[in-house]
Amino acid sequence: MSKELPFLVLCVDEYKHQKGMTGKEVMDLFNQYSVFEYIQAFYDVLHTTGTKYIVNDIDLYIQSRQTAQS
Repeated sequence: MSKELPFLVLCVDEYKHQKGMTGKEVMDLFNQYSVFEYIQAFYDVLHTTGTKYIVNDIDLYIQSRQTAQS
């Protein structure tokens, strides 16, 4: 098991909790905007921060991807 996997699960769970979403909704959103790849690429930095920061950072990343797709 990779060291990132438990962190990815934490990110999904925390995002779900903070946003009032279902697990499926979060998974769909993360897959749509390649959030899992982003989290893995920046694992070394993100895993040292708090959950509020992580959720905010994911939101900023999703917003940047939405803007790029427009």
